[in-house]
Amino acid sequence: MTDHRGRSPWYAEGLHFTCVRCGNCCSGAPGYVWVSPGEVRDIAAWLGVPPEMFIQQHVRRVGQRQSLLELENGDCEFLVRDSDGKTRCAIHAVRPLQCRTWPFWKSNLTSPRAWRASSRHCPGIDHGQLHPLPVIQQALRQNHGAALPL
Repeated sequence: MTDHRGRSPWYAEGLHFTCVRCGNCCSGAPGYVWVSPGEVRDIAAWLGVPPEMFIQQHVRRVGQRQSLLELENGDCEFLVRDSDGKTRCAIHAVRPLQCRTWPFWKSNLTSPRAWRASSRHCPGIDHGQLHPLPVIQQALRQNHGAALPL
């Protein structure tokens, strides 16, 4: 994937990221975790409840879209804190696309400065596993196809 001038993106050599289970991406200021109808079905099945019940208990409508509910403090309601202080996602195996593709969102990849700004919030950015350009591009394509405002 090149920019409109035919140049490779600044992250063409790949980017390092490994989740350290800090929970920062799932907590903090209120926001949206967009879920598609298919994701709603998958999460409901994982939890063993009918999709309609899952929607009533765990989803809010925002315009024409749906977002997972959050706790009063902005945390995702599926964020669980273990006794050792680490976090985990109670629906990790079926988490929404938005969650699966963090931190490779368009907003984080607009520039090295945007990536560094995200790293101040996410200690896994710039550490650990190297994700090559094709992996990053795939995440961007998936997010674009899902019309996630990332």
